[in-house]
Amino acid sequence: MQQSVIYDDQKAVEKALQKLESLPPLVSPTEIIKLRNSLREVALGKAFLLQGGDCAELFDYCSEEPIDAKIKLLLQMSLVLIWGGHIPVVRMARMAGQFAKPRSSMTEIIDGKEIPSFRGDNINGFDLADRTPDPARLVSAYFHSAATLNYVRSQLASGFADLHRPFEWTLSHVQNDRTKQEYQAIVSSITETISFMRTVGADQARSLDTVDLYTSHEGLHLEYEQCLTRSLKDPSDGQRKWFNTSAHFIWIGDRTRQLDGAHVEYFRGIENPIGIKVGPSMKNEELTALLDIVNPRKEIGKVTLITRYGRAKIHDLLPGHIKGVKNSGHVVVWQCKALFLKIHRVLADMTRPFLPVFRNTRSSASGIKTRQFSSIIEELSAAHCIHKEHGTHLGGVHLELTGDAVTECVGGSQGLTDDDLSLNYTTYCDPRLNNKQALEAAFLIAGWYRDTE
Repeated sequence: MQQSVIYDDQKAVEKALQKLESLPPLVSPTEIIKLRNSLREVALGKAFLLQGGDCAELFDYCSEEPIDAKIKLLLQMSLVLIWGGHIPVVRMARMAGQFAKPRSSMTEIIDGKEIPSFRGDNINGFDLADRTPDPARLVSAYFHSAATLNYVRSQLASGFADLHRPFEWTLSHVQNDRTKQEYQAIVSSITETISFMRTVGADQARSLDTVDLYTSHEGLHLEYEQCLTRSLKDPSDGQRKWFNTSAHFIWIGDRTRQLDGAHVEYFRGIENPIGIKVGPSMKNEELTALLDIVNPRKEIGKVTLITRYGRAKIHDLLPGHIKGVKNSGHVVVWQCKALFLKIHRVLADMTRPFLPVFRNTRSSASGIKTRQFSSIIEELSAAHCIHKEHGTHLGGVHLELTGDAVTECVGGSQGLTDDDLSLNYTTYCDPRLNNKQALEAAFLIAGWYRDTE
């Protein structure tokens, strides 16, 4: 099985899995079916999907301030996208379960010694002394997911997302005066609309008090996913079906999408809406065959295709995939996860272990692994235009982001450069957009939809 985990103590593995099987579901079939219905609307062009969060969650992120920051950022971004597209936004967080990460190599060399690669907090730790896979981390992942999800639900139920108390919008970081004016005009339009609704008494709808926020993660560790897969009643028809209750939405990664592989076999059996990463190595016929396997009834919106090509390849590859899917009769959610250009550097003052090189990298004499903000915008813009040309639509975006003021990606209205990376570089995996860069991405996407009205 691809990306499988080898543990030293099989009895400890069995104990951990038995514990997981006895624990209650994290999400319900009612919530899962509600998301499936919402994604059907996205696939039909009647809604937009915003998905974002950390590349890889850490157990330490299960804390009040980082969770609040992520919720706030996703809510602000969704308001901007609603303003731009005049359609509802489905909000999905890479949170409460995104603890595992696929790796191209299961080991790495540090100080001349080969040790296991860091594969996420539910498998091993980042510290060199914690690199041995520990099955007890699977149970810990469940409880950290449960605590995060419980806190998110309590915040939303307590009025955290209440539009009667709009968020503070800080645009002081925008260095270009014209850009700042454009963003401020969007914020003013949003706040004036809310104020007008309050004035005329049209702000009493329940939808203004709270929102739905769904959870998602890559379904990488199959033992964990299987333990939280339960035979439960489908609220839409009363029939018992298999639901993955670890999250509302899980996806298949580029390294685990083999047609005859264990992950595809698992994914085809669950009722959850699912995602499939689609990159440069995906052949047209392989994509349609994969869709036929995981969605034989061709249910609209059941599958979200998360495309990531890189700005240099999207024009050559996306059109063929669009044509193949259209000819197959499948109606999917097309979502763009822009593949940044990752710049690999080594900072002299960095004390953390060296991060491995990923594809689409280039080397320099100094610095750390980073990404260029403009690359995501170029790929998102290209995806938007290509879909329009082929009679389909970009139904959503998938961003690796954090609500914190990190300095991991260069560019954007802050004007971050390579020299700024050491100020607050905290990721243990891939670089993330910070709160200001992520919100700027939402402003730019909203502008595209306004300009095409």
